[in-house]
Amino acid sequence: MGAEHDAALDPSDAAQRRALLRILLLNGGLAVVLLVGGLAADSSGLIANALDNASDAIAYSLSFFAVTRSQRWRAHAATITGLMLIALAVGVVGDATRRFVTGSEPLGPAMMVLAVIAAVVNAWCIKLLYGHRGEDVNLRAAWTMSINDFVANFGVLIAGTLVATLGSSWPDLAVAAAIAAVAGYGAIKTLRDAARSRNAADPHSEHPHG
Repeated sequence: MGAEHDAALDPSDAAQRRALLRILLLNGGLAVVLLVGGLAADSSGLIANALDNASDAIAYSLSFFAVTRSQRWRAHAATITGLMLIALAVGVVGDATRRFVTGSEPLGPAMMVLAVIAAVVNAWCIKLLYGHRGEDVNLRAAWTMSINDFVANFGVLIAGTLVATLGSSWPDLAVAAAIAAVAGYGAIKTLRDAARSRNAADPHSEHPHG
């Protein structure tokens, strides 16, 4: 408790918490906008992007509370983040598969506009995280997720352009699958980093503490 209380007074921790709170709010708001837009535009790619941002917001909330905790607690929070990314990947693949079977008619222009808005917001998140990206396992996870989101936004933009040009839904489904793949990769990276951090905090982890 003493070490965690001392950590709460660390100026670097306070800066991390401010950055995490800002990107938490940005991602939460963006998730709502993308979900509403994705449903209205019948776009699996936008819905995948929305779920990605929603899972990020939850992960950032965990990281926000983990900043002033012990390294072991932070590692557990990062593990939960990794597991959420796996759940996201599975859910997105399921939605894309359903749309492939039942059919969909995504609106390319709406995808393009919302992708640009999302890219601007995620670029802002990246800027907020830049100075903290190597400080902590949760901050590294947040940095990875923000970069992945930014790349996904460009994927949705390209998919929207192709949907509008070709009049086909396959680019939308393809970008949703790509977002799922990126989320899966990010999950593996985050879980490995969390395991390393947990082992560093508790080198005798083979003997659980009571």
